[in-house]
Amino acid sequence: MPDIPLGVLDLVPVSSGSTAAEALHHSIDLARHAERLGYARYWFAEHHLNPGVAGTSPAVVLALTAGATSTIRLGSGAVQLGHRTALSTVEEFGLIDALHPGRLDLGLGRSGGRPPGESATVTQDPPATAGRAPNGLLIPPRFSFTHLLGSPRVALQRTLLQLPNAESQDYAEQIDDILALLAGTYRSPEGLEAHAVPGEGADVDVWILGSSGGTSAEVAGARGLRFAANYHVSPATVLEAVDGYRSFFKPSAFLDRPYVSVSADVVVAEDDATARELATGYDLWVRSIRTAEGAIPYPTPDQARAHIWSDEDRELVRDRVDTRFVGSPGRVADQLEQLQEATDADELLITTITHGHADRVRSYELLAREWSRRGHLPGTPTGASATVPAPRTPAR
Repeated sequence: MPDIPLGVLDLVPVSSGSTAAEALHHSIDLARHAERLGYARYWFAEHHLNPGVAGTSPAVVLALTAGATSTIRLGSGAVQLGHRTALSTVEEFGLIDALHPGRLDLGLGRSGGRPPGESATVTQDPPATAGRAPNGLLIPPRFSFTHLLGSPRVALQRTLLQLPNAESQDYAEQIDDILALLAGTYRSPEGLEAHAVPGEGADVDVWILGSSGGTSAEVAGARGLRFAANYHVSPATVLEAVDGYRSFFKPSAFLDRPYVSVSADVVVAEDDATARELATGYDLWVRSIRTAEGAIPYPTPDQARAHIWSDEDRELVRDRVDTRFVGSPGRVADQLEQLQEATDADELLITTITHGHADRVRSYELLAREWSRRGHLPGTPTGASATVPAPRTPAR
């Protein structure tokens, strides 16, 4: 396997009994560790009206994290464009780039409140057979997000994020406007110039995030941009997403070939049993998202075990639970290699949530050591090993 950089996708999770302020401090601390351990990039997601997630504004959290780190690339995974303008997006990232040049990834998603896969066009039949990719990677049945579309909470989110009577710009046009504002070539339909300062000329890499082979994959491919596919959000459609992107790809000033990152939910510990214990809260946390109540504060294992599960509950989270990678460093690294092989990803993006901050740091440390030992980190010879400190007392 060639060098496969690892990145971090951080939702800024709020653990039960904790606060948003503590979650932010923990995320900035984790970014420092990720930089030390050789992770290539550190991205923040954007979520709203979720009691268990403090990452509401990627640009703000990025600015805070940029001041606490020095070399790791920082990005959004992703800015939700459905309630934003091209200019506001370019100006915000331009401000950060002005003080921390050459470190930013501008990851762009379609809209807030839009479930992954909604109205997506499937470009080809799913390539999996009997729930497995050719190399054995689990591809679960498609999850239907239809029940979320009529959710009062999702409707409220849309209402609160947009001005009254405002309409979202066409996604492809919005991406083109962002690229033009960054390049300094923007012209209105009437021929007027606009120059985003700061923002114009910012040294940022633009990524498109997508969960299917539809609009996002087409926009990324046709414009020759980098593409990030979400195995951790929509594992059923990850293969169609990367295949769709590659089928649409045209060489550009940004890239001469397709470039793909794929995300995965991961929990690593010294042994499988410990990892499973740390991951116990995940099922209940995903259930809160899938029922449209909003992500709850991440539960302790005991809190999660106290929940009485119905068959309907279990079915609601099955695809996410079955496709997370939980275990010892060797076990999880094997699964990540399988994911990389199935998708031919150039990078992997790791999202890890545990109730205790020290456990989350430890998970990323153990994974980095094993990935380094296998020679997958760029510039790391086979057999090399990262130094991993002993675990600290978890913050509860």
